[in-house]
Amino acid sequence: MTNPVVWFEIYVADMARAKRFYETVLEQTLERLDSPLPELELWAFPMDQQSVGAGGALVKMEGMAPGGNSTLVYFDCEDCAVEAARVVEAGGQLQREKCSIEEYGHIALVIDTEGNMIGLHSMR
Repeated sequence: MTNPVVWFEIYVADMARAKRFYETVLEQTLERLDSPLPELELWAFPMDQQSVGAGGALVKMEGMAPGGNSTLVYFDCEDCAVEAARVVEAGGQLQREKCSIEEYGHIALVIDTEGNMIGLHSMR
């Protein structure tokens, strides 16, 4: 059995602003991907295709607006309070501070610079 999610995309309007937000909050460098379509601009989160979990990218595409969607992506963290503490300074909003989800660890919910809500998850 494998995990059901194999890829995610977070749609953005301002790629430079969104890229800066995610690189600041997650302290990771995104890598530009070659686009299969001329209207797509993609910047991928660090990924290892041999590891468990899903890879994904920020995507800017004509006709696809960010925000208001019903999909929530959770990023793995050592302690999600650390990343949550960087959100406001990076231009986002803290929707819910770190809270326990009992035996499943802890989460924090944030809104990025494009209006997308994302989750931060940690076991401690």
